[in-house]
Amino acid sequence: MSNDLTIVGVETTILDVPLVRAHKFATTEMTAQPLLLVAIRTAAGTVGHGEGVVPGGPWWGGESVETMQALIERYMAPVLAGRRVNDITAIMADIEKVVARAQFAKAAVEIALHDAWARTLGVPVHTLLGGAFRRSIDVTWALGAAPAAEIIDEAIELLETRRHFSFKLKMGALDPETDTQRVVQIAQALHVKAGVRVDINARWDRLTALKYLPRLADGGVELIEQPTPGDQIEVLAELNQLLPVPVMADESVQSPHNALDVVRQRAADVIAIKTTKLGGLRRSRETVAIARAAGIACHGATSIEGPIGTAASIHFACAEPGIDFGSELFGPLLFEEELLTTPLRYADGQVHLPDGPGLGVELNPDAVKTWSRN
Repeated sequence: MSNDLTIVGVETTILDVPLVRAHKFATTEMTAQPLLLVAIRTAAGTVGHGEGVVPGGPWWGGESVETMQALIERYMAPVLAGRRVNDITAIMADIEKVVARAQFAKAAVEIALHDAWARTLGVPVHTLLGGAFRRSIDVTWALGAAPAAEIIDEAIELLETRRHFSFKLKMGALDPETDTQRVVQIAQALHVKAGVRVDINARWDRLTALKYLPRLADGGVELIEQPTPGDQIEVLAELNQLLPVPVMADESVQSPHNALDVVRQRAADVIAIKTTKLGGLRRSRETVAIARAAGIACHGATSIEGPIGTAASIHFACAEPGIDFGSELFGPLLFEEELLTTPLRYADGQVHLPDGPGLGVELNPDAVKTWSRN
């Protein structure tokens, strides 16, 4: 039957895709992004794709493309074999019985299931989520680690070409005093022209945060993301009460229950929603629902996904009203090489929902082959 939903194959491929420039985090820097592509094939020949990706390696959440590949091939693929791609709830529940945590790996599988199911039906993934209520979403751009003058020039050029209207700077790798002076210089140069946010990647302790975060807020920074360790939610709550600008929780929210803790302690004004760290589209929806019920905004965050992971997050953001604080779904713009036959469209400060069945994107097999590790 042409619409046979039975899963007959699960394949994984690791890619190493070069970036247009080094991307710096608080503890590491990368010049290429490893991606794990997951392909789920049905008896009818339909192939759905998912993507396993972490921001710069296992420092963030303990997973890497290598661990994801091993878990999927050895432990998850047997759970998938012979099942139907529309049996997502039961499949993911059964995977939970054999693999604890590993949300990035589970997200890759869950999104591939959605892609395969939607392609079989001839509908976009957002239809499976209730349908898109918008066709695009704002995208904040992550500025580099160059000297302040170069960063300011980069931001102004992007403003003039209307590619982005808000920017994020990473902090935590430099001495806090030097880091704070650099960011304030940039924020003041872009004052009125664009919004400037910072992400400290959970690298400051409480006393450092108490000393420097007020200076960032006074200097024009409009939002502060995860300044202190993710498990110290009470510290995040203290800072959120102290600061006159919003605090965004990222590392602190890796499950719906984490979101409930943030709500209970009033620890953040915004939650960063990554379909990767939360284990896929459905757990992301549960997390957004908790935040939305409490009046907390949600941001469509990134793990520096390639085009497959980014497309999945775009479908989610365009189908989920609770993603009401824009996004940073810029991942493919950092990649030196295009992996799709038709690139995702970025224009006027937004990324646009792709058309077509499934995720609405098609991988370029030549590009995949070029950057494949094996």
